[in-house]
Order: sequence, then structure tokens, then C-alpha cells
Amino acid sequence: MTTSKTPLYGYRDSKTKIEERLKGDIRSQVYGAINPKEIIQNVRKNPSGVRRDLRNLTIRIIGECGYLCTTSDREALVEYILNEILGFGPIEPLLRDESVAEVMVNGPDKVFVEREGKLELTAVTFDDEEHVMRIIDRIVSPIGRRIDESCPMVNGRLADGSRINAIIRPVSLVGPVLTVRKFRSKAFTLSEMVVMGCLSEAMMEMLRAAVRARLNVIVTGGTGSGKTTLLNALSREIPADERIVTIEDAAELKFEQPHVVSLEARPANIEGRGSINIRDLVINALRMRPDRIVVGEVRSGECLDMLQAMNTGHDGSLTTAHANSPTDVIVRLETMALMSGLDLPVSSIRQQIAAAIDLIVHETRSADGSRRVTNIAEISGGAGDELLIRDIFAYVPGPAKSSGHLSTGYVPRCAPKLAEQGFCVTSSGASDV
Repeated sequence: MTTSKTPLYGYRDSKTKIEERLKGDIRSQVYGAINPKEIIQNVRKNPSGVRRDLRNLTIRIIGECGYLCTTSDREALVEYILNEILGFGPIEPLLRDESVAEVMVNGPDKVFVEREGKLELTAVTFDDEEHVMRIIDRIVSPIGRRIDESCPMVNGRLADGSRINAIIRPVSLVGPVLTVRKFRSKAFTLSEMVVMGCLSEAMMEMLRAAVRARLNVIVTGGTGSGKTTLLNALSREIPADERIVTIEDAAELKFEQPHVVSLEARPANIEGRGSINIRDLVINALRMRPDRIVVGEVRSGECLDMLQAMNTGHDGSLTTAHANSPTDVIVRLETMALMSGLDLPVSSIRQQIAAAIDLIVHETRSADGSRRVTNIAEISGGAGDELLIRDIFAYVPGPAKSSGHLSTGYVPRCAPKLAEQGFCVTSSGASDV
């Protein structure tokens, strides 16, 4: 008989029950000795001092309880109390863990994490649904959001750039659900992505040349495929002397260039007013004299405004879009452009797409959790109004020598611009000049 490593939620042995009760008693006494709201306000002014005072208070209360424990047990108990009051409770250690990319709380008894592209069930639990709600409130309150029965869903961004989404009853049937997509403090570079196997050396050099040659690039892929990560890596190749305007739903892009203006969409307030969406920001960005416009993701009618910008002198624009393949992105762009509310024929929209988008870079996430650029393609004309997608690079899976990231031999229309940046694409393959 084998023993499963997966924790059995709902099961507690007698020792664990005693420890849980002790933690609850100490937590209640600490809360009774402080003013939580005042603590949260003071922690912004003097975080180390507040943490030191709370630590001393907790150690004193543990001693007064007469609980005999080892130094390590006492430190674990103190850390638990500090996380409950100053941090994000049971998930605080997971948020500090650099190997964790995402934390998913599915009610009080199930907490999952994503490591190296794979989901894992953890042993972390909350006391009850009210405990989860306290942590959610602590997360959303500082960013000016609220969550209750009348507004049961909320999106936001933490101070470190991590994205959060929370949804509660009655919309969520499993109780409060919290998802935190962590923000990497240092963005990946294209070189690092080559080392990880996301793309080949030749693909990296082509993408560098494409950004410097001011080609309009759209990064596509499914959810969690690494679109934003790749967009960030591409953005690092923009020359430092250009004015960059970034537009995002929740700011995630991290730039090292000195002249960057970051814009972030804003949801409606409690009265349902004051909403500023991505489309409003794209339109406004055109009046800000940008050299480059970088849109985190196009999801709706802003797609048409983005295409218009690419076709009216704002070359070198970068964006991402959800799509299952490079061919699928054409249909997605058409659909999003129609969501602008303008009664345009599909043929006109396709012409806008063909003229605006220079390169499609498609990324996928494999079953083993790895992320890989599978296509670098160009939109070419076809029969009638139909558009054809021609691969410049494609990933061929398999153990044979003919597998991997391969040049197709197709010479794109942008080849002269790439050649000016030192990258040559010929029918025999691609290479540096």
C-alpha cells in the first residue's frame, strides 16, 4: 500500500487540533491587544518598527500562555501571526516562493500553485470562508477596490505588479476564490528565453531585428502560454532614445528605457461611473506623440484603433492577443474590430489587418508545462479577400534531426528592413548578415 503525498483536507489528528486551537487563541489575544486598522496605517510609515513590535507582543503572549515549545515552533507561530496581521495569511509563504508562478485559492480547503508550468495541490488551508474573505479584503482595500454580494468580482494589481482576481458567493459556488499571478521582479530577456528552449538563436536575432526595424508585431497564444513574458522581452529591444507609451488592463510590463509613459485602465467606481477602458487609452495615446505604442493585450473594440494606429505612422507597435494558432488570430482580430461598433465590411477590416501587422509570433504551452515559440509568421495576400499566413520559422516536434525550431525558407516582404538591421532571410534559410 502506497501513501499519497497529497494532503487529505478535512482530516486533523489530535496533535494538529491542539496546535490549531493554540494558534487561534494566540491570534485572538494578539488582535485583542492591537488596533488592526492603526497597524495597517503605521506599517506604511515604519514597516520594520511595526513588525518588531508585533513580534515582541506575540512572543510575550506565547510565554503568558505557558505553551512549552521549541525555538523553531515558536518562530513558526510568530511568523504565522505576522502573516495573518501584516501579510496575506496562509498564502504569504507561497507568494514569497520564487518557484511559484501563480497561487489559486479555491475556497478555504484547497490551495493550488503553479510551478514550472504545472499545477500542484498544497497543504495550505484557511480556517473557513470568513478567513479567506479577510485576506481578500486586505488585498483589495489598499488598491481602492471593494468586493461584496453586490460586487462579487474584482480585478487588481498589487504593489509589486502581481495580478489578482477574486470572486465570491453567490457567483462562486465553492466559496471565495482568489487567484494571484505573481510578477517576476526581473523580466526575462530574449537570450534567457533561448537558453530555456523557448526559441532558437536565429529566431531571437530575427525578433531583435524586427523590433529595431520598427515592424508591427503581435504576440499570440493561449492563456498562460507566456505572451506577456515574450512581449516584455521584445520591449527591452526598443532603443532607449524613443518615447514609449504602454497601455495595459493591469500594469505588468517592466521597462528599462528612460522615456516610458505607462497607462492603466480603470474600472467603474461604486456608482458605476468613471470607467476608462483600453480603447479610451489607445485613442488618447495617439495624442501623446509616441514613438512606440505597446498594448498589453487587445480584447475588444480597441483592436480597430490599434490597427489604425499601426497604419497611420505609429510603426513598431507591439501587442498581444489570445489565439490558438497564427491562422486563428486573423478571425480573432476581425471579431474584435467588429466589436468597435462601426459598421465596416469584413473585407475592409482584413485589408487593415494585412497592412498593419508585419509579424505574428505564436507561443504555446506544452503538456509538460514548458513554453515555446512555435511560429514566426507573416500575413500575405491570398485569393480574393482571404489572407494567408506564411511561416518564416516553425517548430517541428520530434526526436529526429529535422525537428526543433526550423527556418521554412519563406522570404517575407519585410526582409529588406530586417537586412538593414543585420539579419538576412533568404530561400535557403535565415542568418546574421
